Amino acid sequence: MSDAPSNARVVIVTGASGAGRTTAINAFEDIGFETIDNMPLSLLERAFEGPANLPPMAIGIDVRNREFSEDTVMSVLDRLEAAPDISAEVLYLDCRPDVLVQRYSETRRRHPLAPQDSPETGIARETDLLTSVRNRADHLIDTSTMTPHDLKAEIGRLFGGEGFNDLALVVQSFSYKRGLPRGVDMVFDVRFLDNPHWEPTLRPLDGRDDRVFAFVARDEKFEPFFAKLQDLVLFLLPAYKAEGKTHLSVGIGCTGGQHRSVTVAEKLSNALAEQGWQVSTRHRELERRGEGSARDMG
Repeated sequence: MSDAPSNARVVIVTGASGAGRTTAINAFEDIGFETIDNMPLSLLERAFEGPANLPPMAIGIDVRNREFSEDTVMSVLDRLEAAPDISAEVLYLDCRPDVLVQRYSETRRRHPLAPQDSPETGIARETDLLTSVRNRADHLIDTSTMTPHDLKAEIGRLFGGEGFNDLALVVQSFSYKRGLPRGVDMVFDVRFLDNPHWEPTLRPLDGRDDRVFAFVARDEKFEPFFAKLQDLVLFLLPAYKAEGKTHLSVGIGCTGGQHRSVTVAEKLSNALAEQGWQVSTRHRELERRGEGSARDMG
């Protein structure tokens, strides 16, 4: 490793299959790390060869790698730790077995260590295989009760340096018919507002359209409600941040998740961004239909 740049930083990301390694790798990329997922272990050390001043790296490895074994991984970690020109850390993503079973059930994926057996069998085998690696970890994150947004926020807090300890704020619209979004912290019901669904020309549109917004905003209840909503959220955000919370999700719900909730979520996101908050906006039902995507503001 003599050709490696001085004090190159690398984070090895591993852990239980289904615990969120892919989400973690994406989060590292978002905070400026160069990322490589599941490269052959025999080639791992070559990743640090090259010119000086390489960006920090996050490398994902798991049991799907054909060269994966406890001895091989521990040997690689030993060599990285001994290298004077590399600053290596191990991030282990853990998760309760019952939650992993539920995740495999929801996705209908098979566990890589038990493709023909139950997920429980694969989880048990993997737990035994990874015991030494888990004990070796510099950082351990239990994702059992985390949403992907929570995990990304935690990666930013641990590895993002200055500026990444801010509160990660998500405002999302949703339909009550499909239930509450997972991991939402505050929920506001806007089904009391006039519904554009009953206006034939507005029905095919969504709450991001100026015509829909104008229809919703003309309801005499809209402005007083929104003023109180904005004041409440702006009052609470500094308190949550001071308490150490790293992620906050605000849900805005209506009947179909297409018009009123989208309009209010958009307006709230814009208002919070104007106050200097970093906001991600999501519209769950539009995303499910492929008509919307998450966006960052602020």
